[in-house]
Amino acid sequence: MQFDFSSMKPAERYKLLSSTITPRPIAWVSTMARDGTLNAAPFSFFNVFGEDPPIVAFAINSRSIDDPKDTGNNVRHQQEFVVNLVSEELLPKMTVTAIEFGPEVDEFAQAGLTPAPSVKVRTPRIAESPVSFECRVMMIIELGVARSLVLGEVLMMHVRSDAVRDRERCHIDTPKLKLVGRMQGNTYVRTADVLELPWLTVQEWEARAAAELGAG
Repeated sequence: MQFDFSSMKPAERYKLLSSTITPRPIAWVSTMARDGTLNAAPFSFFNVFGEDPPIVAFAINSRSIDDPKDTGNNVRHQQEFVVNLVSEELLPKMTVTAIEFGPEVDEFAQAGLTPAPSVKVRTPRIAESPVSFECRVMMIIELGVARSLVLGEVLMMHVRSDAVRDRERCHIDTPKLKLVGRMQGNTYVRTADVLELPWLTVQEWEARAAAELGAG
């Protein structure tokens, strides 16, 4: 079955994209308003896009042209944010921060989260998160009418100590983080079920192909 996006409504495109491009990592973004009020909100249109410079990006869908979300306002005013990753045990708290609270509400307090001091930015990170990235805004790209793509340069990374296998070699025990991914709607996936498939060299591929040809 085919879907012609040029003739579809944005909400319909969203349903198709978000139910097929899965699982998606979740950026639990902490920001700070100009008056110091803390905000935390999850975004699953998120990923990493480079290492030199180190770039992460997430997309914000405003409620309307005249009603941008708190995260968008804070990012534009402060030019910084922290991306915190979500582990299995933090899902209930994450869903609390997805509630459409007003800008005067501290989502950290509502969800029972602990603000931890950052090193390079003023915005605190979520202490309970196993991984946090302190970011400085690199660029904000307006995508259509109500969605914006925020690109941030990672200045500092925090990883829970027990998940660091070798600091000098930058080896992380990824399964120990127990991160979750976003599926369609309000469903999520655990990352404990892992498949390992090694990359092949040209020589290995040719040898395998020759062996299969000989066996046939």
